[in-house]
Amino acid sequence: MTTELLQQVRVIDPLNKTDQISDVLIEDGYISSVNQKISDIPLDTSIRDCQSLILAPGLVDLYSHCGEPGFEERETLSSLLKAASEGGFTRITLLPNTYKAIDNPAVIAQLKQLHKSNSCTSPLPILNIWGAITQDIKGEKMTELADLKTAGIVGFADGNALNNLALVRRVLEYLQPLRKPVAFWCCDRNISSGGIMREGADSIQWGLPGNPATSETSAIAALLELVANTFTPTHIMRVSTARSVELIADAKAKGLPITASTTWMHLLLDTRAIKTYNTGLNLEPPLGNPEDMMALRQGVRIGILDAIAIDHSPYTYEEKTVAFAQAPPGAIGLELALPLLWQNLVETGEFTALELCRALSTNPAECLKQSPSRIEVGEKAELTLFNPQESWKVERKNLHSLSSNTPWLGEELRGKVVKVWC
Repeated sequence: MTTELLQQVRVIDPLNKTDQISDVLIEDGYISSVNQKISDIPLDTSIRDCQSLILAPGLVDLYSHCGEPGFEERETLSSLLKAASEGGFTRITLLPNTYKAIDNPAVIAQLKQLHKSNSCTSPLPILNIWGAITQDIKGEKMTELADLKTAGIVGFADGNALNNLALVRRVLEYLQPLRKPVAFWCCDRNISSGGIMREGADSIQWGLPGNPATSETSAIAALLELVANTFTPTHIMRVSTARSVELIADAKAKGLPITASTTWMHLLLDTRAIKTYNTGLNLEPPLGNPEDMMALRQGVRIGILDAIAIDHSPYTYEEKTVAFAQAPPGAIGLELALPLLWQNLVETGEFTALELCRALSTNPAECLKQSPSRIEVGEKAELTLFNPQESWKVERKNLHSLSSNTPWLGEELRGKVVKVWC
């Protein structure tokens, strides 16, 4: 049996809405005591002085990409899980649009076996898997949804936009009895029409094709109409515009069964950053205009947007070392999100620590219809210990991800995960 005592750690628990200094005793992977001061300490207890450190429920990522199977040079499942753990995540959820799509039970079994093999050597995050909604590149044919559910997926998604509304309607109808989450990325490709960055004054100034906000908002409006018709619980991924936040707020006020998320980079950056033409800023959906970024922040703070997703998208150096418009969209983020969000949102006073932890841990779990981790006596220790003051440099040698496609490469960050309990 292993026993650890965390002395005078700042405990942030979104479920209990508490932010306080306490001692926390962990015995054999379970929380056995949480008190202002613990004096009855078992023999052979490992004691850690945690003044200035933060203890929070383990972070939960709603959706991210893995190169395996098919593009292991970008990211293997092993490297992805290590990067997630290093970033404070105790649960990670894979999107199904890998080279060999996660659209049948055999692929799911392969990934679960890989996870089990890796977990034999060290504790790793819980692996959740989104099962593919469609089984062809055009997104016109549904997978065997019931078979995927039986194989143990967490829910259904595609990772790509589905523009066939008749198919989306059928999916919502068929999923009613399966009682599994379904997530959609809303983007009308006919309207986006090859746009590289969000349309506006900056897209004109930087000379890049604009992607109008209506490519997202029109698709969200259409999805909300279908949800109103079927009343199937639905998650809206990758929200990136101010108008989208308004549409979701209105739908929630009307009682529609929806949840929504944005990604961490859309909360930190806007179109002004693209003047560097760093290909790590070529994202899908593209970074919003300044007013979009501020609306997303407010949406997360007040709960219109339930969660912050990482959408970790690894690419090799060669794939990203091209002109901005030719680079594949996406950036890594599992090891960077917590320190950058804390530094830019919590330390500036714009977010409280509880608001950020709720959006990164408790709410994502609830969006997946899972029980969130709790910092309570008797609960299994699924925790993240974070030092907001530790500095480190984002370099290839310091990253556990196989890829380094991030605009923060080479920069000094403040904030480092000390330990996770999975």
